[in-house]
Amino acid sequence: MKNLLQLQELDLRIQADRKRESEIPKQKNKFDVQKQRLREELNEREEAAKRILIEQRAIEQDIEQLQGQVQKYDQQLPTVKRNEEYQALLHQIDACKREIAQKEERVLALMQQLEDNRARLEEDRVRIQGELDEIDRECAEIDKELAIAVEERKKLEQQRAPIAKQVEPQLLALYERFYTRRSSGRAVVALRGDICSGCNMKMRPQVVNEILAGKTHTCSHCGRLLYDADAVGLDTADLSAE
Repeated sequence: MKNLLQLQELDLRIQADRKRESEIPKQKNKFDVQKQRLREELNEREEAAKRILIEQRAIEQDIEQLQGQVQKYDQQLPTVKRNEEYQALLHQIDACKREIAQKEERVLALMQQLEDNRARLEEDRVRIQGELDEIDRECAEIDKELAIAVEERKKLEQQRAPIAKQVEPQLLALYERFYTRRSSGRAVVALRGDICSGCNMKMRPQVVNEILAGKTHTCSHCGRLLYDADAVGLDTADLSAE
């Protein structure tokens, strides 16, 4: 029974390591969210710069069209004979020039805005890249922690076979059968008086007597193997019940 209990303690450590292996990668989830937020932030800055540039180019095209219209009106002036038509052309030329002036002011404002935006964008790129690099470093540490956990678990698993060979085949079969029904927890628990310390259910007196006499029994309620702690020299208080 002592060998079986030793095997169980080893298996519990292996189970804990496997759980740890499954939990460690989850630490990276928050970094995935953070990286996505940073990429979106940078993308917003870049899109803002693109919108400014698109507006600037559109206005510059409008200015070219207006300048072309002014040139067309200027060419028409010498051919106009009626004063009313001449004045109308001058009015249209003046209106185009005013609109051109307004648009040129807007272009100048956009150029300054674009310059400021590009400066901020470069600062954001440096800052965001720094944050992404720090996240990568932290993720690398998590990967390192996972690799260590895997290595520790493999070392424990290498210890299992020699210990299992020392367990009586019948006991080992009962022990293994428990794990076909349950993937975790203790398969071997102490009998406390007439109570199974695994499920806290009362055992029949005959079963209790037979366990105290050294016979192997499983709990009729939870299926765990029961043992007399005094017989194997262990304190039941040292063994946590599942």
